[in-house]
Amino acid sequence: MPTVKVNDIEMYFEVQGEGEPVALVAGLGTDISPYRRIVRRLSQRFRVLAFDNRGVGRTDKPDVPYTIEMMADDTAGLVEALSLAPANVVGVSMGGRIAMDLALRHPGLVRSLVLASTSPRVMRTAGTTRRLKLIKLMRAGGRVLGRSPQPYYAFVRQLDASSGFDCGDRLHEIRVPTLIVHGRKDGIAPYALAEEMHDHIEGSKMVPFEGGHTFLFWEGERFADAVAEFLEGIGQARPAAPA
Repeated sequence: MPTVKVNDIEMYFEVQGEGEPVALVAGLGTDISPYRRIVRRLSQRFRVLAFDNRGVGRTDKPDVPYTIEMMADDTAGLVEALSLAPANVVGVSMGGRIAMDLALRHPGLVRSLVLASTSPRVMRTAGTTRRLKLIKLMRAGGRVLGRSPQPYYAFVRQLDASSGFDCGDRLHEIRVPTLIVHGRKDGIAPYALAEEMHDHIEGSKMVPFEGGHTFLFWEGERFADAVAEFLEGIGQARPAAPA
């Protein structure tokens, strides 16, 4: 089982494909298994790193407070340990917040960002609060996304980290090419917050999908193709190296 010691934990990871590095940062409560179709599609064109975040899957799950900054530092350590920097970073939901913090505090490790089903902060509306309570109840009952059961305490640690993060006033500091991919019917990260990211991240591109928060699991190949088109466009736009 491939693991690397990063900070205070052992992190599980998988690498597939060849080419420019792409690091996929998973969302709340999910190990890498729900993303396998996306990873398989992207690995046809890129070298893709997928890993289990702190608190889920086959990565360690310490029962201590988590923060998005802590998980961004985990990601930074893993990318550096595997010599994949600078990487194109694809962050999904909570993973998008990790990706944004990575770009803000470890800019030298990030070549570009893809932000999917995410937002710079959790919007506290009646609808999102109800949905988050429902998710907590489902997890307390043992329902998980992925093949590896997640202890409830670890889910709550991740949820608290994600809910406590807010980089909205720093979005203008993100200077790497950025693609925002979002479902118009997202009830967890409302579409208005995706538009806010688009407005404040200079030069960012936005690709809407018609689904909700988990649209990429149902449209994995279309999502992967949109990511690949964006990344290949960045590559074509780079100036040629001097002779």
